[in-house]
Amino acid sequence: MDNIQQLLESYSPITLEEMKGIRLMNRIDTKFITTTDMLLLLLEMARNEYHVQETNAERNMLYRTLYYDTRGFDMFYVHQHGHANRQKMRFRSYVGSDLHFLEVKTKNNHGRTKKKRIRVDSREIGKEQRDFLSQTLRYDADGLVPTIENAFRRITLVNKQLTERLTIDTELCFNNIVSGQQCEMNPLVIIELKRDGLQPSPVLDMLRQLRIHPHGFSKYCMGSALTNPSLRINRFKPKLHDVEKLLDN
Repeated sequence: MDNIQQLLESYSPITLEEMKGIRLMNRIDTKFITTTDMLLLLLEMARNEYHVQETNAERNMLYRTLYYDTRGFDMFYVHQHGHANRQKMRFRSYVGSDLHFLEVKTKNNHGRTKKKRIRVDSREIGKEQRDFLSQTLRYDADGLVPTIENAFRRITLVNKQLTERLTIDTELCFNNIVSGQQCEMNPLVIIELKRDGLQPSPVLDMLRQLRIHPHGFSKYCMGSALTNPSLRINRFKPKLHDVEKLLDN
């Protein structure tokens, strides 16, 4: 990761305060998967078009996420069966800045992702969290249990027109609370382009040149499929196979 850090130092920084105008809470997301070798090429190509988010002098920040689901894994199965109107519920921790949020993500029938969140002090469901979930989540909070947690490093790039964010996740690892199994996914890289509508994006041409194509990847679902043998994962097998091929090259 030293080479990645060196490249990031060549980017102009942008602060969270400066990014407030592009929160993109109601957005269109496009995901891509690649490897760290290809990421180095992309970062070299993109540095004149993008700023890098910097917080507390960090440009490649550690995140931790704890996902909840029903005891029957309803959120997992709704996603696996391809239903467009689906939800996920998680606690997200920004380790470097010691910030924690309870988040609900909803993807609607038009392909838009809407995220709502509140700041919290712990990763447990108390009264404040129940009140929030009753307004944002279609599932009963009393029926939710922690299922899987992950950790990863995230780089956030912002184009110089301030119309999009590009998140780049590396060093992804999972710890399944239900099964006790763990999984590390180096050198996999998950790239997500987040924009409000179909704004022109400088990175799309770069990704095409590198032959990095759109590919769905849900950290919750793929991590669960890899670490919980009791789940039915037939519809995820082609995506798991794509990831295996990428990592074997």
